[in-house]
Amino acid sequence: MEYVVFDLEFNQGFDKTLNKTVSNEKCPFEIIQIGAIKLDSHFNIIGTFNSYVKPQIYKSIHPFVGKMTGIKSEDVIDAPPFHQVYKEFKKFVSTKKNTVLCVWGTGDLKELFRNITYYDLPYKTLSKSYINVQHYASMYFNNPAGKSIGLQNAIQILNLNQDKSYHNALNDAYYTAQVFIRIYNPSIVPDVYTYTTVKSNSIKRNTKKQINYDKLFAEFSKILQRNLTKEEKKIIDLAYKMGKTNQFLIESTIYKKR
Repeated sequence: MEYVVFDLEFNQGFDKTLNKTVSNEKCPFEIIQIGAIKLDSHFNIIGTFNSYVKPQIYKSIHPFVGKMTGIKSEDVIDAPPFHQVYKEFKKFVSTKKNTVLCVWGTGDLKELFRNITYYDLPYKTLSKSYINVQHYASMYFNNPAGKSIGLQNAIQILNLNQDKSYHNALNDAYYTAQVFIRIYNPSIVPDVYTYTTVKSNSIKRNTKKQINYDKLFAEFSKILQRNLTKEEKKIIDLAYKMGKTNQFLIESTIYKKR
């Protein structure tokens, strides 16, 4: 068995005139970097994969994305397009039936398959077997139900070396692999990922809801008891829209008394 621990970095659209985030509903988060670490059955690192991806949907790096990841437009302008990087990534993963994808939360899996389907690329041969390392790490650290541990916190608690920057796909994949190696036990078994798409003709288009930014920002101003800066408004706008994609939802079990 081989494990491919991967991580993604995303970009979003940004309207400079309106000073706000804009998104294509078919692909709100465009992949601009794929990083991966391959482990053998004994958890030795046997390969790495790292590539920027030239953005085709949102061609300029979103200010918040650039600030968080350090990725600049000049870093990706000459990078290969997604279909080419995906082809190489599939080769790296291999078509072996016992290859398991490992991720820190299922959000990256969802966005990987969403980008694949956006470009109408095949994914039948890509492994659907996966392990959500964040889920098992949260259990390992006895986090309360519904409270998932962050990658950096897990690294710190395990007292692992932090000589690489975060929010870089390859580095985060490496850190995820290190946590996975430390917490692994035989009870950690792969699950099967099922990606479902929403057909466009099933979406009601007779009404379109818009965000009332005045009320949204007023609520935060009320909480903070001060006026918001332009930078804070940008972050709130992006966080609100990222939350609506449900990519950060976590699974929790509710026990009912019989």
